[in-house]
Amino acid sequence: MELTWLEDCLALADTLNFSRAAQRRFVTQPAFSRRIHSLEEWLGTPLFTRSRKEVLMTPAGEAFVRKASGLAAAIYAARQEALEVAGQQRPALAFLATHVLSFTFFPAFVRRIESNTGIGAFQLVSDTLRACEKLMLQGAAQFLLCHHHPRMPLGLNPEHFERVVVGSDVLQPFSAPKENGDGHPRWSLDSTDTMPLLSYSADSGLGRIIAGHPAFKDVEARLTPALTSDLAATLLAMCRSGGGVAWLPRTLVEEDIAKGRLVHAAPGHTQWDISMEICLIRHIGSLSQQAEDMWQKLKQGKLEH
Repeated sequence: MELTWLEDCLALADTLNFSRAAQRRFVTQPAFSRRIHSLEEWLGTPLFTRSRKEVLMTPAGEAFVRKASGLAAAIYAARQEALEVAGQQRPALAFLATHVLSFTFFPAFVRRIESNTGIGAFQLVSDTLRACEKLMLQGAAQFLLCHHHPRMPLGLNPEHFERVVVGSDVLQPFSAPKENGDGHPRWSLDSTDTMPLLSYSADSGLGRIIAGHPAFKDVEARLTPALTSDLAATLLAMCRSGGGVAWLPRTLVEEDIAKGRLVHAAPGHTQWDISMEICLIRHIGSLSQQAEDMWQKLKQGKLEH
């Protein structure tokens, strides 16, 4: 049995589509299908049922997938532990972070860690949430920093990963102001008119949060997709130029609000605002001593300042 097969299985379980899963795994669909078949042969039972219309997990597949993410993460963690013992360890703390948090939250967060623990060696990789989840499963880092909401599906099994809240944020709908200088939004959610939407891709964690939230469903019929991107910064730039309404993290747009470049798309109303947590996630398995010490201080609230 190959570790690659486990990762293929997790990709297919997430997408339930052979073509999209193969693209995510950077392999041709025929080769991907052969690897899934090899895994099923090794296990001795089908994990997926295939038809022209859909792909579904079998009961055996559902049971296996619940364990597979933890198995993959544990194998990568064991590899990292072996490298550390051999003196080839990476920096003391290795982080993954979604793009927006890598520059709105991470710098101050790292300074808190440094001042409270004395740790001074850090590594950061920034990507979409989907890519970060994949890297976590591969053991590429000890921690993942991301936004979180109870309605947001997370691609990391809570049986194998735990999280701690390290901050808060809020997604709010924003628009460029009208050109007449009255301070009102160019695109207003109070209006019944159809308006352009600047939206996140399915790979984005913020996109997952918005897609599953009633606040967005309430106005979705009046919004016409104009631009889709992984990056909040891209949507912010388009929103500034008057290209439409975008749900953006408040921490990202404070300066734009202060300088009048952006205004809330529904002034005086909060029903379209979405409160979020900022969370740090780790694998439940053992980490380095410095990483464990930092985690315990976070859980005990000793890194607040």
